[in-house]
Amino acid sequence: MIRLPHDRSRRRFLKRATLAGAALACPSVLLADPYRPLPASPGRAAPVRVRGRVASGGRGLAGVAVTDGVTVAATDADGAYELIADGRRPFVYLSLPAGYAVPRNPTGTARFYAPMRPEGAEMTAVFDLEPLAVTDERHAFCVLADPQTQDRFEMSRFHAETVPDVRATAAALGEMPVFGLACGDIMFDHLDLYPEYERAVAAMGLPFFQVIGNHDLDQEGMTDEASARTFSSYFGPTYYSFDRGAVHYVVLDDVFWHAAGYLGYLDADQLGWLAQDLARVEPGRPVVVFTHIPALSTQFRRRGESSPPPSVSITNREALYRLLEPFDAHIISGHTHENEHVFEHGTHEHVCGTACGAWWSGDICFDGTPNGYAVFEARGEELRWRYKSTGRDAGHQIRVYGRGADPKAPDEIVANVWDWDPAWTVVWYENGERRGAMARRIGTDPLSERLHRGPDKPEHRPWVEPVPVAHLFYAPVAPDADIRVEATDRFGRTYTASPMPPEPPEDE
Repeated sequence: MIRLPHDRSRRRFLKRATLAGAALACPSVLLADPYRPLPASPGRAAPVRVRGRVASGGRGLAGVAVTDGVTVAATDADGAYELIADGRRPFVYLSLPAGYAVPRNPTGTARFYAPMRPEGAEMTAVFDLEPLAVTDERHAFCVLADPQTQDRFEMSRFHAETVPDVRATAAALGEMPVFGLACGDIMFDHLDLYPEYERAVAAMGLPFFQVIGNHDLDQEGMTDEASARTFSSYFGPTYYSFDRGAVHYVVLDDVFWHAAGYLGYLDADQLGWLAQDLARVEPGRPVVVFTHIPALSTQFRRRGESSPPPSVSITNREALYRLLEPFDAHIISGHTHENEHVFEHGTHEHVCGTACGAWWSGDICFDGTPNGYAVFEARGEELRWRYKSTGRDAGHQIRVYGRGADPKAPDEIVANVWDWDPAWTVVWYENGERRGAMARRIGTDPLSERLHRGPDKPEHRPWVEPVPVAHLFYAPVAPDADIRVEATDRFGRTYTASPMPPEPPEDE
């Protein structure tokens, strides 16, 4: 495969204005009824006839999808294909079929694409795949939301903390195939650090796919296409699909750059491509969609606001939901630096806690979720998952605070169950006696309050403040009682924890 050139001489990006009023500045089509027919794409460059073959060990592979990101073609019985491509598109790429190893760049990042470099009006792109040594009907993947490294200090933490943790998690999964995925905001604007991320991928030893995030953009670009040039020079297309076992995976680019900032949005070309891609997938099959910006973050509800800001959710998410209706659909996202599960229009969205926590300001996100990543296992068509806290064992799923840790609830304990969804049960024991289910209420995590509240906290990122969350559980307890909290997830795994020891006063 051809190695793409890297732009290693980037200047420091200027900070952009926030998007508080972005909805008013957006073209009306962005907020229009998503069930209306998609508008026609603007005029395209001269078409390019792309011919090639997808093969393994000299044998052609039939039925493999090949695309330029606009049109999808399929290989014939001998693995040959012909695609009339849009000459503006930067890549020709395939949807990697199940049963074959993920092709990699030397650094370990996935390489399933070829640059669009026609000679005249034609070009050739050949893809040679290697079969997996074991079946991928059972496989796993690690989702690293928002590594978001801005400088050498943060990158050193990523290398020292996250990398060995992911490596150990992958080793514990045994012989099943495992891949990794960076779910956007790999960088914090300083794209010259991409080679350090590549070095981390090589050290983790997994094939890694990448999602583009709002901090991965060329912010000098005047168009959405221009904003992805550096990202694409390292990692290829910004949206694509692949199969592992029985699961169809889709990576989308939902960060729409409009020169003055960004919003969550899926453009017409991408939605048109997605409709073609999903038309090849059997109804009822599991489909996992990766985005950076959540389809819907519920943070606005917890803050008492009427609607989500356009920079925090996909503004035309109804179009995505509609395309996913025939499938057992999961959406996996990052961006908000908190952990939550959202159930909308038949989809289950996993908004993942972040590798960097609250922007490398400590060891937790501002909702109290530990720095970490999500681990998913696929067993045929069944998906299971858990959140993995960096530097802690897999059973670290709860943090319990003693009586009065929340000043608004002086007689109650508080438990933060960060990966909670409605299929969990959370109960408490007092002096060895089971007392019943704890009450879920919106609040702020007491540890986040202690570490993040105030104009000078945290020292590394003073602008971080605690965020209201919906995965806190409360129960009234007697003074000096022996307390234990027990949480059982939807898969029957039970976790227990006791209250943290009280913190000494800050002036001690």
